[in-house]
Amino acid sequence: MEKGSGGSAPPPPPLHMEDFQLEGKKPVKNPFVPIGALVTAGVLTAGLVSFRYGNSRLGQKLMRARVVAQGATVALMIGSAYYYGDEIKLFKKGSSP
Repeated sequence: MEKGSGGSAPPPPPLHMEDFQLEGKKPVKNPFVPIGALVTAGVLTAGLVSFRYGNSRLGQKLMRARVVAQGATVALMIGSAYYYGDEIKLFKKGSSP
């Protein structure tokens, strides 16, 4: 009698990189948006670390800088959506999406 043959399903096939291809995805048109997101995350992390070590003055400055970086990232997102407006559909009065 074999061990492990108690009616269990066979193991799933191995995954390959071809299984994760994103069909129809466009490359990033505005590289500043992911950079802005990384800067925002970095400033947030630095601010939280400074609060952890008791430097509240620096932490407050970094939190304010985070808000500025986050606002700039959102502005870049909106600006690039407006500039590359192929995805934006403006609906006329009485039309539906």
